[in-house]
Amino acid sequence: MHLFRRTLLAAPALIAMPARAQSWVPTRSIQLIAGFAPGGGSDIIARTIAEAAAPLYPVPLVVINRPGAGGALAAEQVARAAPDGHTLLLAGGSESTSLPAHRPLPYDPKRDFRSVIRLTRNGQFVVVKAGGRFPTMQALLAAARERPEAVTHASAGVGSLVHSAFLLLSQAAGVQMLHVPFNGGGPSMQAIVAGQVDCGIAAPEEMRGLVDGGELAVLAVASAERALAYPAVPTLRELGFDVIAENMKGWVGPAGLTEAMAAYHHDRFRQAIAAPAWQRFLERAGEADGYADGAAFQRSMDALLDRIALALRRA
Repeated sequence: MHLFRRTLLAAPALIAMPARAQSWVPTRSIQLIAGFAPGGGSDIIARTIAEAAAPLYPVPLVVINRPGAGGALAAEQVARAAPDGHTLLLAGGSESTSLPAHRPLPYDPKRDFRSVIRLTRNGQFVVVKAGGRFPTMQALLAAARERPEAVTHASAGVGSLVHSAFLLLSQAAGVQMLHVPFNGGGPSMQAIVAGQVDCGIAAPEEMRGLVDGGELAVLAVASAERALAYPAVPTLRELGFDVIAENMKGWVGPAGLTEAMAAYHHDRFRQAIAAPAWQRFLERAGEADGYADGAAFQRSMDALLDRIALALRRA
């Protein structure tokens, strides 16, 4: 925190706020709602960017964990919150891009929120047990093609983005794999290591220790380009399957958020992503800057949700 404050003082040009952001100012603490438990990827993102942005706000930034239903409980809370600029949701994952395609929810991800800023855009990695019977993605899909539902894939739950990513992959590759849902990303990774399931899709923070420890092997990534941390791992698109299912994270507010409120938050979080604490986080995660403005963030979430909904109609 002190390091970031010194950086701000040393670079006054960095903290000059656009005039458009000054027509609204928060009058009490900002609640930053994360839809998953403390210690997970979403929680770490929320707390890291909150620390980086704190010096830019005249009020406290308070991260509140509201886990449950794959992030849907937190999304419902923010959708129903007063659009006064004091409540934001860390969105872009299953609650925004996957769950609404699988079942009815008490909110509309396209209409009940106003997007503010995208912070991250993480690739989702197809992983298997290291040293197992699937050394390549081609070998995994060949086995699934030979014996439908003989190859099992783990997920963090029914309707999760991981579940949907395998649905997209199965349709693109013309295979049938057996879905085995777990109660989160951690348990699903342990099941792969234990040989209980054949494969899964993991976020970088979920798999890194297991990959570095030689327990998991990475076969492919479901993103638009190769990951910085794993440059030798091909994308599914490179392998001939047009599957992109990136896990995005960014801030949205209730639909009634005004332009001034959205601009105020956007401009401060936009500057916060240059802070040392945030840059160190990106470096540890091995990911590039995922910044997009609110409109682009919403378009990317809507596009992924539409692809998943179409895949479900075809299933």
